[in-house]
Amino acid sequence: MNTNAPDPRTALVLFSGGQDSTACLAWALDRYARVETLGFDYRQRHRIELDCRLVVRAQIAAQFPAWRARLGDDHLLDLALLAQLSDTALTSERAIELQANGLPNTFVPGRNLLFLTLAATVAYRRGASVLVGGMCETDYSGYPDCRDNTIKAQQIALSLGLDAPMTIETPLMFLTKAATWRLAQALGGDALVELTREHTHTCYLGERGQRHAWGHGCGQCPACTLRAQGHAQYLAERANLGAAC
Repeated sequence: MNTNAPDPRTALVLFSGGQDSTACLAWALDRYARVETLGFDYRQRHRIELDCRLVVRAQIAAQFPAWRARLGDDHLLDLALLAQLSDTALTSERAIELQANGLPNTFVPGRNLLFLTLAATVAYRRGASVLVGGMCETDYSGYPDCRDNTIKAQQIALSLGLDAPMTIETPLMFLTKAATWRLAQALGGDALVELTREHTHTCYLGERGQRHAWGHGCGQCPACTLRAQGHAQYLAERANLGAAC
């Protein structure tokens, strides 16, 4: 964990309760003196994540006393309108498949742009000047609103539009999924890795019944596939490192 004095700024983490946002929450708690969380209910097909996010917050507070002292309020916004505007496999019961434009039909157009805009609004009201999100353009599904250039452009737009500095931190932007597992290990040791496996939710179909080595999920959707492949690579790298020692 970070032993230096924490950054006094307040950070607001876009927190879904998934693996990536949990890693981002731990990352923020390790760096900032106060950290609040924000979730979105957009009638997502995997709304089970809204329950998981509360469990993850509670487990982090229970298992990491130093982080508990920095963990502030949680906020949840109702974005039912997003589901009304979107006809995607993430907001309706449809088979997940690639579209003609090369993007999977789990892409919700403008979702992250809207999330960050609303997060900045909440942050402004709460006196926070840092937004932390799990956007990544390394191991990802190709969503254009996850790309670094998109996030940099929005950071400028938000800061100008609010007439106040608003920093968007994306600690996972250039990390593989295996590296995200390693980040959890580096931040919180085996306890955070196990918490991620047991309590976070990533599966697009909202499946929680089957427990795999990497956690709960259907094991077949793009989110499960990326998580499973990353976990397998993470374990292989740990085994190789152990063998080399």
